[in-house]
Parts: sequence; C-alpha cells; structure tokens
Amino acid sequence: MHRPALAARLSLAVLSWLAVSGCGQEPDVVIYCALDQVDSEPILREFERRTGLKVLAEFDVEAHKTVGLVRRIREESSRTRCDVFWNNEIAHTVSLAADGFLASYDSPNAASIPEGFRDPERRWTAFAARARIFIVNTLLVNPTQIHGMWDLVSSTRTGPVGMARPLTGTTLTHITALFGVLGEERTLEYLQKVKDTEVNLTSGNATLMRLVRDGQLAWGWTDTDDYNRAKKQGYPVEAVFPDSAEGELGTLLIPNTVAILKDAPHPDAARQLVDYILSLEVERRLASFDGAQIPLHAELADEEHQLPLEKMRPMKVDYAAIGAAIDARFIQLKKMFLE
Repeated sequence: MHRPALAARLSLAVLSWLAVSGCGQEPDVVIYCALDQVDSEPILREFERRTGLKVLAEFDVEAHKTVGLVRRIREESSRTRCDVFWNNEIAHTVSLAADGFLASYDSPNAASIPEGFRDPERRWTAFAARARIFIVNTLLVNPTQIHGMWDLVSSTRTGPVGMARPLTGTTLTHITALFGVLGEERTLEYLQKVKDTEVNLTSGNATLMRLVRDGQLAWGWTDTDDYNRAKKQGYPVEAVFPDSAEGELGTLLIPNTVAILKDAPHPDAARQLVDYILSLEVERRLASFDGAQIPLHAELADEEHQLPLEKMRPMKVDYAAIGAAIDARFIQLKKMFLE
C-alpha cells in the first residue's frame, strides 16, 4: 500500500474513533473492530442511538488486517483498554482465548447459532461469515474455466492472477486452514507454486478486488464481501466458489467473531454491546449490506441472500485447530514471503 493511502486510512480510523466516542467524552465501552468500517460503523452508531452509551471504536487498516489489533490486545494485557473485540475472522480470536485473554460470556442472542460456531467455554461466538472465493473479471476470463484452488497456479491459466500476501487477515486464516485439511506437503507445494508461477501478491483482499475489477488482474482470491461490493457497483465480475463439487475440498467459510476481554474495564456495557452485535437484526443487516455477510443464525438460514450460496460446498475445518496453529504458521509464512 502506498504511504499516502495508508495515511489516509489511518486518519479516517482516528477521526471515526473521535466521532463515535464524542468529543472529549469518556467512553462507556471500547471496541477494537477488524471488520471493514463501512460495514461495522453503522451497527455501532445504531447501538449508541438506542442505548445512549458512548462507543469508542478503533478500526483496523487493510495492510495490517486483524493482526494489528490482536497485537495491541496482547501488548495491553497489563492494563486492558479494550472491552470488546469484533474480529473479521476466527483464528486469532481462538488464539486469544487459548492464551487467556478472553472472558466467558454466554449471550442469550447466540442461542440459535450452531454449536460449531461457538466456543465451548463461551469465550467467543461466531456470526456473519464470508466465503473465500475467486473474483473473476469476465471481460478477461470465462469464469466457467476456473474450478478449484490449483487452477490459480496452473501453467495453463488465463491472464495475470493474484492473492493477498498470506500474512494477515482472512488470507492467513485460509492458508492455515489448508495446512490442516491438505497437510503440510500439499500446502507447501501450493505455496511454492504461488511463488514459482508469479502470482501477484497484494497488500490485502480489497486491493486484489480492485485490481481485478479494473482489469489489471484477470482473477484471484478474495472474500465474498469484497467481491459483492464490486458486483453491486456494476463492474464486470463474477464469483467462483472453488472446489465445490461432490467429493472436492469445498469453499472455506470464515465467520466474524465477537468476544469480551477478560479484564474489560466496562464489563456491563460490553455485554450489552455483544448482545446487540449477535442479534438477528444485526446479522440480517450485515447480510443486506454490500458486504453480503452470510448469516449463521438458524432463523435466517432460509431467507434470501445476495450471494448464490447454492453454488457453495463448505470446507470441513477445525476452527480451534486453526486458532492454535496460526501464530506458528505466520512465522513460517513470513519466512517464505518476506525474508
């Protein structure tokens, strides 16, 4: 990411923080939020309006997605500032729980979320998922020519392709999941092919989406929220849900997660905020936004959504294992892609 763009994103995050919290006012609850600000800020604004509580929100930036906020939570452990962590993925939340940073809270609004998306000790709850898909510029490539993850590194692929550097956010979670599902040898083979076949590596999924929508790349990995924004804005793009045929690997679902910090300074307000974030209303709103998050509440499963979910076969993964492995995988991937 260019320095002016990064500075602009950082300035926006700081201004948003001040705007949400109110000028000079002591906040009632502090949230660190890794979900894109365009989707999460309206939710927090509405919570403020309904409850009268002042929310101090710190948002992440694309180049350091999730990892920056997780690092802050760990560094602030001797004097916790954050009450609620709204993560745009699951692995780092699981890791924080395993290391003792999160409190147990069984929100009544999580009752209809499947157990596989809830921590057994109720230290976190998942909701509003995204899928890892290929975004394809239809002016450059016929989407029907693309079927699975190995097509990205094939010698016969069409057009320049890309993915986010697998060191942050959902891309890091995705690669960590592949180590668990495919095994060490096959995943390392895939990553080596990413390097050998000159797959373009970007600073994040949103950057990859913009390069594809504008025709600078033909296709590549991103998340459904970034794809859907480009689609709704009228760009010539389609989504391919990879490896979704019978007997294939499947498409990875990565949910948002929300948790309360163990030493949260404002625990009562934190519980109110978590209850609101996990409500049916909020998950329905996140599904209706341009990001088109996929609801996990059982009551919302049969509602119409913006994404063609019938094309997707979910990958079977162990989220707890992903969380346990992600820090070690980050070190391994950093050596491969930075050093």
